[in-house]
Amino acid sequence: MTKAKSTTKAEQVGQLLSRKNGASLEDICKTTRWKPHSARAFLSGLRKRGFVIAREQDASKVSRYRITAKPEAQS
Repeated sequence: MTKAKSTTKAEQVGQLLSRKNGASLEDICKTTRWKPHSARAFLSGLRKRGFVIAREQDASKVSRYRITAKPEAQS
């Protein structure tokens, strides 16, 4: 019997942020079971690593985050 490869929380957040509508802080917290301050810290870490994260508000004034550019490969 083969064991299925588990997805890390970082990969899960990356998938959420790559969606067309992105993800709210609540989406990230529900998926990862992180507290809001940990989710925001993770977003900051992505920015420091070169990801461009857009923050937009939807019609209900909820902030949604999504990756708009990935870091350039360094040679």
